[in-house]
Amino acid sequence: MKKIVMIGTRFDTMGGISSVVNVYRAAGMFERFPIRYLATHRDGGGAAKLRQALGALLQFIFLLVTGQVGVVHIHTSSRASFWRKFPFFLLARLCGRATIVHVHSGAFHNFYDGCSPRRQALIRYVFDHASRVIVLSDSWKQWFATITDNSRIESIPNPVQVPAQAVAPGAAAPVVLMLGRLGQPKGTYDLVNAAAELVRTTPTLALRLGGDGDLDGVAQRAAGLGIGTNVELLGWVTGAGKEQALRSARVYVLPSYNEGLPMSVLEAMAAGLPVVTTPVGGIPSAVTDGVEGFLVAPGDVAALAARLDELLHDDALAGRMGRAARLKIQSTFSVEAILPRIEALYGELGIARPPALVRARPAGESK
Repeated sequence: MKKIVMIGTRFDTMGGISSVVNVYRAAGMFERFPIRYLATHRDGGGAAKLRQALGALLQFIFLLVTGQVGVVHIHTSSRASFWRKFPFFLLARLCGRATIVHVHSGAFHNFYDGCSPRRQALIRYVFDHASRVIVLSDSWKQWFATITDNSRIESIPNPVQVPAQAVAPGAAAPVVLMLGRLGQPKGTYDLVNAAAELVRTTPTLALRLGGDGDLDGVAQRAAGLGIGTNVELLGWVTGAGKEQALRSARVYVLPSYNEGLPMSVLEAMAAGLPVVTTPVGGIPSAVTDGVEGFLVAPGDVAALAARLDELLHDDALAGRMGRAARLKIQSTFSVEAILPRIEALYGELGIARPPALVRARPAGESK
C-alpha cells in the first residue's frame, strides 16, 4: 500500500507545527490514512538535531527506493525549517511523487525577502512544482501568488479540537494569558509595557506567559517596570498544563507583529476565552474586531492596555465575546470543519481513505 509520508517536527517539540500535527493525531487521521510520519527536527543541541534530520532523510530514501511513497506532505516554517525539508522535496520530485507543501510560518515573506537571488529561485522552484500548496489564510494565498504561478494553492486554516466544556471568562480572576515564544516578534515586550499600565487600576493583575524564548529579558523588563510580582513565566506548557492555564484565564492575548494562523489563539477561542490580538496574517479570519475579541495594531501599547482593561472590568462583554469565540471555532476551525478538506487533497493525489486500516506507527514514536 502506498503511504502518505508526512514530514514535520517531533511530536514533543515546542512550536506550531507539532501542535497542528498532534491535533491530526488526536482526531484520528493517522488511523484513517496510511500515514508514515518522519520527524526531521527535535528540541535539543545541534548534534541531536543533525542526527534527527539525517535519520529522517535516510528513512525517506528507503521508503522511496522500496516504492512505499505515494504522497509527501511537508510541514514547513521558514529559515532552517524550510531548508531542512528542501532535500525531501527534491527527492520526491525526482522520483515523481506527489507533494503537498504546507506552510506554517507567519514571517515567510521576511524570510524570502532576506534571501539571496539564488536562494529565492530555489524557494520559487519548490512552490512552482509542488502538487499542492497549503497556506493558512487568504491573505497568505495572495502573497504566495506574487512569487509563484502555481494555481494549486489552497487556503486551509489550522484545525483545533473543541473542549467539551468552555471556561467562564466573566467570572475569572484578572488573569491575562499569552502562550508562545517570548520576544519582540510576538509583542511580548509591548504586552509587559501594557501590563504596567493596567496594574495602576488592577493591582491584582496576573500576566501569565507560557513559552520559551527570551525569558530573562522579559523578566528584567517586568522588574524594571515594577511589576515583577505580577508577571509569571510558565515555561512551555502542553497538555493538562495548557488546559489549566486556559481555564484560569479571563483574557487571552497575542500582540504579534507577524503570524500565520496561531494555534494558541484558536485554542483559547475554543476554550471560550475572549482574545486581544493583532490583525496580521490569518488572524482576521478568526477574530472580528468587537465580536470574538479585539484587534489592535502591532506596537500600539496604549490600545492594547485599553482593550485588556475593558475586558478585565466588563463581565458581560468578556462572557459574550468568549461565547462568540467558541462558536466561531466550532463552525469554522474545528477538526470536523478542517480535516475533511485536507483528506480530500489526499484523495485528489491518489491516496483514498481505505475501508479499514491498521495504523502505521510514526517514525517519531519509535525513538
